Amino acid sequence: MGEARAWARHLLAGRVGAGVLDDVLLLLSEVLTNAVVHSRSGEEESGRVTVRVVWIGEAVYIAVTDAGSPDRRPAVRAAALDDDGGRGLLLVETIAASWGSHAEAAGRSVWFSVSA
Repeated sequence: MGEARAWARHLLAGRVGAGVLDDVLLLLSEVLTNAVVHSRSGEEESGRVTVRVVWIGEAVYIAVTDAGSPDRRPAVRAAALDDDGGRGLLLVETIAASWGSHAEAAGRSVWFSVSA
């Protein structure tokens, strides 16, 4: 996860403001964590997750593709106050300009955009 954050920071440094960069890195961490914890990518030592960064107009789009989950689609859930987790996609929904997910041949992609 640290490598992906460092790579995204390197790509975006100087192209977006510090606040936008912080938002992108936070949301990237949340989506990557979900990919490892909730997909088949995290079940095997050889599991793979792919990160794509695309700049379109005035927005940065990030897509994280994992090996998918046979029975679950990513969804915002209501976490109880004492839950240790479960707020990642709520953060994505709150901070990102837009987000979504779709099936891929290799699994599932979760993407988000942040206005630059």
